[in-house]
Amino acid sequence: MAIIGSEIKKDDQFKKNEEFYRQLKERLKKVDAEVERGGGEKYLQKILKQGKFPVRERIRRLIDPDSYFLEIGKYAAYGMYKEYGGAASSGTVFGIGKIHGRDTVIVVNDPTVKAGAWFPMTCKKNLRAQEISMENRLPIVYLVDSAGIFLPLQDDLFPDKEHFGRIFRNNAVMSSMGIPQIAAILGNCVAGGAYLPIMSDEALIVEGNGTVFLAGAHLVKAAIGEEVDNQELGGAIVHSEISGVTDYRVPNEEEALKLIRNLMEKLGKFPSQLFDRAEPAPPKFDPEEIYGIIPSDRSRPYDMYQFLARILDNSELDEYKAGYGKTIITGYGRIDGYAVGIVANQRLVVRSRKGEMQIGGVIYSDSADKAARFIMNCNQKRIPLVFFQDVTGFMVGKQAEHGGILKDGAKLVNVVANSVVPKFTFIVGNSFGAGNYAMCGKAYDPRLIFALPSANIAVMGGYQASQTLLSIRLSQLKKAGKEITEEEKQRLLKEIQDRYSEQMDPVYAAARLWVDGIVDPLEIRRIISTGIRMAEHNPEMPRFNPGVIQT
Repeated sequence: MAIIGSEIKKDDQFKKNEEFYRQLKERLKKVDAEVERGGGEKYLQKILKQGKFPVRERIRRLIDPDSYFLEIGKYAAYGMYKEYGGAASSGTVFGIGKIHGRDTVIVVNDPTVKAGAWFPMTCKKNLRAQEISMENRLPIVYLVDSAGIFLPLQDDLFPDKEHFGRIFRNNAVMSSMGIPQIAAILGNCVAGGAYLPIMSDEALIVEGNGTVFLAGAHLVKAAIGEEVDNQELGGAIVHSEISGVTDYRVPNEEEALKLIRNLMEKLGKFPSQLFDRAEPAPPKFDPEEIYGIIPSDRSRPYDMYQFLARILDNSELDEYKAGYGKTIITGYGRIDGYAVGIVANQRLVVRSRKGEMQIGGVIYSDSADKAARFIMNCNQKRIPLVFFQDVTGFMVGKQAEHGGILKDGAKLVNVVANSVVPKFTFIVGNSFGAGNYAMCGKAYDPRLIFALPSANIAVMGGYQASQTLLSIRLSQLKKAGKEITEEEKQRLLKEIQDRYSEQMDPVYAAARLWVDGIVDPLEIRRIISTGIRMAEHNPEMPRFNPGVIQT
């Protein structure tokens, strides 16, 4: 295999880029700290007095000692629901961790956030957890401690297809698929939410804290006039000795987590290795140099080969069609020993085979054609795909249209949509317009999708969008018979730019689960390795059929 990349000249621009990236990381550290506080110290002390563990401590005690936990959706709901005091991490923490060496989806309510109540983003996050479990055939553990639907927002949670009821529908489907589901009732489990643990294969309940019922004591009194307390209504003794609803009764959370580990230890083994893996090797170049490679000015070009050289094993890449379609890099490499197919946008200005200058980060007909053919090859060979996005979209203009950019772009989108091998996407820089789709954005079912702190996600670039929105706004004012001064025009432009910049921010995207999270570039290799290992739990890979593709 050919070694790509080279030693980096650490000049002033490199140092400027590096400093800018470290500032981005520092900002994320502050967001992390804010999110991890959950509902705050007051509510943390409340649950500690009840004998409960903090939400991330629950996970730490459940997974194998010193093992890696890949958290998904950490920033979910960040900056949202301000009128209700916010909902840190949407009141739920979930991710993939090992229990007795077995990759497991773990979903844990945080009772410090509105008593673990479900917001719309909580629902979306739980559905994402179940999606990962189903797609990879991973067992799933639910640690339930929730007051149920957050009533002020019930209309955004209750009746639609992707709302609360879908969770229980998925419980049933996952059971039919043979996916193990274990639930522990650590606190409240109310109303519709009561179905989640009871539709799991096995349910544990903690004495004193755990309760599960369709209606709590207050609602029972209001509905039928019966006076009863919550423990008498649906506590651990009731459901373990009278109703038979739960399968195990434990004295405290610590014993609940130990019992889950014991149950998980006895699961049957998953299939053997599905994807080729050699002895892992680190890149030949220092991965931390990525901080100085990605420019602080997102309009500046850079060499994606240098980025890849700090991700791939031994910095080696067998490049496919190296001299053709140069604004997309395609080739075979290894990450943590696993064979992968790389599809990455090249941000340098390059020459086409006809000698024409091509703008970096733009998808042209030749690069779309090359990428589509390469993706088909990876499906034929059962090689997982890794996409590195830094794309401003497809080329536009007379020459591009006459050259068939729509046809070639549709070919690429078609192949990405129908690809059956595991796909993983990392948004390195820009992710604009249909380029997001062609490079396997969230709508195209990547197994995992993460943004780097340098990512920008939007339908178009900030300058183009703000100018377009300003033009529309000025036209509206003119029709209303209003004229504005140049000063007012600049003020309006700034308002539009600020709003659009906020929406392009990766934290904004992560808050809405457009991506699974924001990661340090140094985490990329471990995430890909975890993702491929997860995918090996599911041997049922359908036959690749790209459908109708115009040639």
